Amino acid sequence: MDSAALVLSMSVTGGLIALAVALAVACVLGVALRRRAGRFRPGPPEAAGTARRAEASALTETDLGSRLGEQATLVQFSTAFCAPCRPTRRILAQVAGMADGVAHVEIDAASRLDLVRRLHITSTPTVLVLGPDGSIVRRAVGQPRQADVIAALGSVIEPWK
Repeated sequence: MDSAALVLSMSVTGGLIALAVALAVACVLGVALRRRAGRFRPGPPEAAGTARRAEASALTETDLGSRLGEQATLVQFSTAFCAPCRPTRRILAQVAGMADGVAHVEIDAASRLDLVRRLHITSTPTVLVLGPDGSIVRRAVGQPRQADVIAALGSVIEPWK
């Protein structure tokens, strides 16, 4: 084998190894992100400064354009082109119908950019669980499972009636 063929062979081999490593890293990251999607986490995201943190930690009826639930409110940020938003809407409506005093509010993220920026909404669907005073108690990004929504509500409302 001449030197040009040897260099080309090593170059192709190195490129294939780099491609294999990149694919492995992408698969691991994809699985990790998929596992996190739809999982509820406590409270609002961290914001710099206490004034911004307090501002981002509660929503009012004016913010929502709807009444708060007596016990809790499920807020969903959606967009028109979001495929997982439709099943999320169904899940939240079903769960809200299961308990008295729980409201479901859907907000179009494209038309409420003020809230999107204030609450650091980076993708849709994003689901917020609000307490009776409008404070953000739980937050999930992605399509949540019904059991996860019920569990998140359980941390806010009185025992199921």
